[in-house]
Amino acid sequence: MSAVRSLRKLGRAAMLGAAPRGGRALPDAIEHVAKVHRAHHPRADLDILRRAYLFAESSHRGQWRKSGDPYITHPLAVTLLLAQLGAETTTLTASLLHDTVEDTDATLERVREDFGAEVAHLVDGVTKLEKVDYGAAAEPETFRKMLVATGSDVRVMSIKLADRLHNMRTLGVMRPEKQARIAKITRDVLIPLAERLGVQALKSELEDLVFGVLHPEEYERTRQLVREHHAGADPLTEVADAVREVLREAGIAARVLIRPRHTVSVHRLHLKRGELGPCDFGRLLILVEEDADCYAVLGELHTCFTPLISEFKDFIAAPKFNLYQSLHTAFADPAGRVAEVLVRTHQMHRVAEAGVVALGDPHEGVADPEGDEGERADPTRPGWLSRLLEWQSHAPDTDTFWTELRDELAQDREITVYWAAPGGGGPAGGALPLPAGASCVDAAYAGLGETGHRCIGVRVNGRLTSLSTVLRDGDAVQLFLEPATSAEPSGPSPEWLEHARTPAARIAIRQWLATHGERPPADVGGEDFAPTGPKPPESRHPAGRGTDYGEAAEDTTDDTAVPLVPDRPGAPVRLARCCAPVPHDSVTGFAVRGGAVTVHRDGCQTVARMTGSGRSAVPVRWRKGAAGCRVTLRAEAFGRPHLLADLTETIAAKGAAVVAADVEPPREQRVRHTYTLHLPDAAGLPELMRAMRGVPGVYDVTRAARRHPAH
Repeated sequence: MSAVRSLRKLGRAAMLGAAPRGGRALPDAIEHVAKVHRAHHPRADLDILRRAYLFAESSHRGQWRKSGDPYITHPLAVTLLLAQLGAETTTLTASLLHDTVEDTDATLERVREDFGAEVAHLVDGVTKLEKVDYGAAAEPETFRKMLVATGSDVRVMSIKLADRLHNMRTLGVMRPEKQARIAKITRDVLIPLAERLGVQALKSELEDLVFGVLHPEEYERTRQLVREHHAGADPLTEVADAVREVLREAGIAARVLIRPRHTVSVHRLHLKRGELGPCDFGRLLILVEEDADCYAVLGELHTCFTPLISEFKDFIAAPKFNLYQSLHTAFADPAGRVAEVLVRTHQMHRVAEAGVVALGDPHEGVADPEGDEGERADPTRPGWLSRLLEWQSHAPDTDTFWTELRDELAQDREITVYWAAPGGGGPAGGALPLPAGASCVDAAYAGLGETGHRCIGVRVNGRLTSLSTVLRDGDAVQLFLEPATSAEPSGPSPEWLEHARTPAARIAIRQWLATHGERPPADVGGEDFAPTGPKPPESRHPAGRGTDYGEAAEDTTDDTAVPLVPDRPGAPVRLARCCAPVPHDSVTGFAVRGGAVTVHRDGCQTVARMTGSGRSAVPVRWRKGAAGCRVTLRAEAFGRPHLLADLTETIAAKGAAVVAADVEPPREQRVRHTYTLHLPDAAGLPELMRAMRGVPGVYDVTRAARRHPAH
């Protein structure tokens, strides 16, 4: 409500006129902005804000928003949002001017002359491209332009996020179809960007506003749950008092606050747990001065209450890729009430709320121009942004850029691997940031660029493995390249696309295949957007094939090898091709279009991605007596005579029947055999895989998506 009152005050001041009360005094309309700004930056120069406001007000004079307010209220509101996050003066100056070049007769040259090149760069970065010049490509290309500008100064995106938040707050005056279109772009692009830049204060409200537009019924039901909770006493108040007493007795200076969950957070938790407890509508936030105090608080909480160890996460020792740092834990008090807790320093809290905005000018060497010492890492080029800027430069096609951008932004975690290319003319290697779930194929292209076409092998943590191997945080990756002098360079195979998660790899592979006349396999798409998370890629799979967030599902006619869904008798059940579960695997189900349930192995990355986005799992279990199954195994080996005979003999000795087999042509003495097998008892699968690995020359055997034999 305080934000609403602040905006109303700005609106009244703007409508009363822009004239200052005398001399160089601040106009009434920006007095509140200046007060908020000075609270974060006591020695800030306000004269440039005064000049920027007068320039913007005169430029926008006579323009009105659809709400009936003078247009100047919009840049004022955007500037107030950024001031509340602690943005420095240059950002606020640019935010006041951010629509002048786009919507008035003011020119970028005039902005540069009056306010300097830095402000002009920020204003230009958020200025839209004209539809008259770009047509339907105007919006995607505007985002491309904005991201390129963000690559040299993250403050461009800070202004855009605040601009979109104020527009979303006032979206109700637009036609429903336009509301939905704007909300979808916000969901697919801007909310993920806010997450990556760590601007949680803007991201949370954007999520709630999008939720209300796109899913009004679920939104209203969740709001009703929140209203019912607030109608009574909050049990977290007593828990917070108990925590304050424990910390006071331990001599730890700390602020203990109750942090309510925002609407989408409540909705996701409700979907996950089915029923919310009295302490589920908020979390305790404990703020201290030093990093060591965070761990001292954690020790007291785990000593004086009953900790839920599974809920503990240390994002201080291992910060998230978006700068976020905190300790997360949960405990039960003597009354059995379970409380979730966030523990962080005051500085961590500023960064957790405002992300890169809290770091100020990215071109400054210190975290706080007001006197805090110590160098900080330049946030201008986090790993995900460097990757994005690199691959977009190779995607001149607007549709490819727009599709790949959404795919890239759907990845919400990042890992770091350490790689080396020991020969073949590649770079020496080093630390390589990648999205979680990236494979060795992605590492090859991220580290080597188009030289990745020549990658013929890889070791991960010293072990020879396949290029399809999914990497984990901290892995050591050694890449092997085909010699540049090779008479007939092999290049990537179409199958590499199945294992490429990053746009850089996918674009490079597709371009190579197109140049060399090879046809890539059909892309596998996804299903409709679920109301609790980012929208998956649009469906591009063959008609009739089940889908589940980007992974095709396998229909089967073997009833004993299909799990039961106790809560949905009669529902069609499909086994996901991404992980190919078999009887005795631990499995999880998810409802998809048409009432079907797709079943994944518990360790499948799709399960983590879907539950992380708020999708509800459907309980499934294997049928009693389930034994026989079909499974596809992929054997990676060094080529030698009689290898095929030895492998098939080993398979037969373990009682498995070969349904289909595929042997790829050798490449640099390495071959791949893919077998679709029928096992009389799935419990024998681990022993079969061990036996196949024991065949001389075979260095790995993995489970793969099933392939139907040709009819």
